Amino acid sequence: MVMPAILSAVLIIAIIFSITVVIRKRREAEVTGIKSALTSICLYLLAITNLLAYWLNFLGIVSWSISVILLIFGAYFTKYLPASEGRS
Repeated sequence: MVMPAILSAVLIIAIIFSITVVIRKRREAEVTGIKSALTSICLYLLAITNLLAYWLNFLGIVSWSISVILLIFGAYFTKYLPASEGRS
């Protein structure tokens, strides 16, 4: 019973750390607008949805459907990501 709690805590810490890194990098690159952030938002919602489904024993067709939809949306919104400039 201890291992799932540890893994959940590690996932929550990783999500919080990752969100702060994404926000910091967007500020440094001076990227604004919600469209370019939609990919990250969908993928974070995917992680949170799967964590909640695991906690609440809700591992059924609904959680799978939400996961697939969020993954497809995340892939679709990559077209709004700004093009990265080549490093010299």
